[in-house]
Amino acid sequence: MKNSVFSQKIYSFLLDTYRWYLQTPERSLHQAYDAALKIKEIENKHFNGNKIDIDSAMYSNSVMDYFESDLNKLLKTAKMRLTEFRASRWFLNEENQKAAQKAGIEHLSPSLVLEKLNFIDQVISKYTTTSAQITSKALIVKPPNIPANVISDDNSLLVNTPTVPPKIPTIDSDKKPKSKLKADTMGVLPRSILSTITRLQVELDPNSEQEVIHNFRQAQRRTIISIRFILLLIIVPLLTHQIAKAFVVGPLVEEFRHNEQIQIFLNPEMEEEALVELQRFEEKLKFENLIRNAPPLLPDQIEVELKKRAVGLAEEFRHESSNAIKNVFADMFSVVAFIWLLVVSKSSIAVIKDFFDHIVYGLSDSAKAFIIILFTDIFVGFHSPHGWEVLLEGVSRHWGLPANRDFIFLFIATFPVILDTIFKYWIFRYLNRISPSAVATYRNMNE
Repeated sequence: MKNSVFSQKIYSFLLDTYRWYLQTPERSLHQAYDAALKIKEIENKHFNGNKIDIDSAMYSNSVMDYFESDLNKLLKTAKMRLTEFRASRWFLNEENQKAAQKAGIEHLSPSLVLEKLNFIDQVISKYTTTSAQITSKALIVKPPNIPANVISDDNSLLVNTPTVPPKIPTIDSDKKPKSKLKADTMGVLPRSILSTITRLQVELDPNSEQEVIHNFRQAQRRTIISIRFILLLIIVPLLTHQIAKAFVVGPLVEEFRHNEQIQIFLNPEMEEEALVELQRFEEKLKFENLIRNAPPLLPDQIEVELKKRAVGLAEEFRHESSNAIKNVFADMFSVVAFIWLLVVSKSSIAVIKDFFDHIVYGLSDSAKAFIIILFTDIFVGFHSPHGWEVLLEGVSRHWGLPANRDFIFLFIATFPVILDTIFKYWIFRYLNRISPSAVATYRNMNE
């Protein structure tokens, strides 16, 4: 009897799963259509039926960030569900369609499917070229000291997309091109005169003032978004840690460790520290009794004082052990919150990357060299092992782990060396190509 009931449950579960599989195309199309309808609703309600323009001056920066977040989520949903729709229709054959009809699953009419697909394509096609880069390209002004092959004509930074001139087909296109002569690369007039003429043309342009104001507003908005996102990356994990520790992890840990028979010390170092503290208290007690010229304390009195101190130390280290356990789980919540913040803020990450690129490019060569030397000396310099040792011991104490000296020494012997190699490789491959004068200044200052 039990086997038959169990078999019926399994059959019912498999049948429901198969029904869900057969309904995948209609379900995916409906979800994509619903996302497109929401985008169209935002356009009609807030942008007079026009495209959701992030650079629009109709609303404030906070409101536009809100619309941008909703737009990115809805576009992502629509595209993913369209992909799921195509894949499910490719896997469903005629036999599956007949099985769906037998199971009582009604399919949408072809005209209705085409109508929904046409509407979805009309909505998504407006944002196919700008949805992924709606913030990263629109918020960038031309920073100084950037090579011409990474700056577009509209003063926007195109990262890792150098401008390649169109290839002109010739008869000898398969042959290796000959190297140009130096005279061929020289112009009739010096470059400084040409740049001065270009600057005068820009200054005499009647629309130059509007362009300057537009670029300033873009830079201002980029700075606000970057600073706000940096503060979020700092504040959100800290708040998550404190809230989780106080309201989630703390009560659970206290519930499991309320018993007095629970282990007081998490590692031998805590126990050794407590014994040293108790020994110092005993010596301090005898010393104070000697300098006051008072009658010597009886062994029973010393024993009573030591017992009180031992109980106090046990309570302190029990609290420290509980706090270390709470820190482990609270840090997990903080890491999850940090990763979630990075996942949902891809556009802000692009903006903050351009913000730091703009700051770095705006520094002088001596300032770049100074910052490089400062960071390398702190993390991989001669005195850096002491800092790494203090940091690792602090992390071990934060999590209640014993400070393994062998692990600490092995870490100090390997990790700073790896960092030093990465720094040198970055200077050789990246900085040497972007700013050779900064590399020369760095070498002179380092010597």
